[in-house]
Amino acid sequence: MWSAEDLARHSVRDQGAGLTAEQVAEKIAEAAVRQQETREQLRAPVDQSPYAADPERLAELWEAKHTEWRRIAALMNASGWGTYDPDSDAEGSAWTRQRETRRQTALDKHAAWAKEQREAKEELRAHVWLPADVSRRLRAIAASTRLTPEQVLAELARHAELRDDGTLTITPFHPS
Repeated sequence: MWSAEDLARHSVRDQGAGLTAEQVAEKIAEAAVRQQETREQLRAPVDQSPYAADPERLAELWEAKHTEWRRIAALMNASGWGTYDPDSDAEGSAWTRQRETRRQTALDKHAAWAKEQREAKEELRAHVWLPADVSRRLRAIAASTRLTPEQVLAELARHAELRDDGTLTITPFHPS
């Protein structure tokens, strides 16, 4: 759901709170080393175990972290800050809001999908094979009532009654 840049911005923003310019410089150096190491891992044979980290994703993440630490250092230098304050970082705060909006949208979509799945469990979906003459009659009724054949069958089922003697009856009704 989050890109490497999103993950880097989030973690750097959290880790950077209250750091001095010197400490940010150390983070830049560390990220540069890790970026180089992950690039080298890309050239090494790939570990095929199911628990192995994705070397490309890891390389992207460290590259993004390196870029973000450099952005923070430049911001601190230009603003004259002694320590990094994430709340004063307008660009970082905007990215955080955008990320949270995307996250909330995804959660809302998932909740709607889950609700739809719960409601679908209460529905009955059936494939009915009808003889040609019955099928033609059903399509003619559907066309004259401006309903689909499925809607006509649903209306019939809604108005059907099972009597005590086992007979099935349908009282006359106007399709809606």
